[in-house]
Amino acid sequence: MKKLTISLVLIPILIVLVSCGDNNPQPKPRGYFRIDLPEKQYVLLDTMRRYSFEYPVYATITPDFHSLDEKDWANVEFPSFKGTIHISYKQVDKNLPEYIEDAYRMITKHIGKATGIRDSVVINKDRNVYGLVYFLDGEGVASPLQFYLTDSTEHFLRGSLYFNLYPNNDSMQPVIKFISDDVRHLIGTLEWK
Repeated sequence: MKKLTISLVLIPILIVLVSCGDNNPQPKPRGYFRIDLPEKQYVLLDTMRRYSFEYPVYATITPDFHSLDEKDWANVEFPSFKGTIHISYKQVDKNLPEYIEDAYRMITKHIGKATGIRDSVVINKDRNVYGLVYFLDGEGVASPLQFYLTDSTEHFLRGSLYFNLYPNNDSMQPVIKFISDDVRHLIGTLEWK
């Protein structure tokens, strides 16, 4: 009887131990919320003195509170994505190489975190708009997209996209691509005044 009781206790314990195997339990990867992207629609920003462009209806235009003296600086804010495109404008007066170098310096600040930097040339002869768009790849890059535009003689406009959250660009990639399309539209509709 004693052997039967020991067998009834040991057999289930052995079955449990054998069935566990060598599988090490792994925590599930962190999940991210589903991002609902709105339908693309644009309105004209025509209140700036030196330029105009179309921006998405799901964005708002606010002045740059850090540079109140610069009347042609603005922010294109995306509240639902916690993102902002910071737009700065400078009048060109034989100092275009200095502005282009400054834009390049702003890009190189992200090299330490970037796994790659791709650029795209902007040439729009009809609107007299020329420049470069930089796409910065990498999980910890603070600004995944920056650009500058000029007519080479009078106007210089620079933009940079930042998110108001810890940079995790891998999970933000759908939003970055979505806003990149809006930046392309902004560039395509830019007109100098």
